[in-house]
Amino acid sequence: MIVEALASVAGDLPGPLLTELAALYASDEEFERLGGDPGAHGGIGPRAVAAALADELAHPGAEVLLARSAGELVAFAVVLPHHPGVPATGVAARQTPDAGPGTAGDPDPWIGLLVVHAERRRAGHGRRLAGAAEARLRDAGRAAVRVAVPEHGTRALAFWTALGYTEIERGPDARVLRKELPDATGRRAARR
Repeated sequence: MIVEALASVAGDLPGPLLTELAALYASDEEFERLGGDPGAHGGIGPRAVAAALADELAHPGAEVLLARSAGELVAFAVVLPHHPGVPATGVAARQTPDAGPGTAGDPDPWIGLLVVHAERRRAGHGRRLAGAAEARLRDAGRAAVRVAVPEHGTRALAFWTALGYTEIERGPDARVLRKELPDATGRRAARR
């Protein structure tokens, strides 16, 4: 599997990439049922995907990671340097309405989204993509990473806990999970 970062682009993303991403989103009925972003943009299609990715890439330091296997897009992840409800200055987001759980004094980056094509699940793509995102964060000196799992996202909860994430907070609609990122020697990375 090859993982590449989608560069922030001024203008439109290439049509073929948007088509691939739309197909990936559309393959995941559970994601859509649990409140996935593209449906909020008027359905799953290239325009909705472009709008969702533009929203994600608007966060300073955000990265979209694309995972390909045999040339086919099999998964993607959105990695945020801080909770999207926390301003880049690090001001506690509890001051921001609707910031949600896991935001007050939150020093950690977030994997804001990880989607694997439904027909490609159970092949290790999600695990490898999560590992690649964690490695990028570890290499940047980050000490831990967080994810939010919808309250009824039992498959997602099982996935993240199997990867070593532990629940640290529960809100009305989601659980916040966290994983320490030891450096190559097994020691915790310095907080950043």
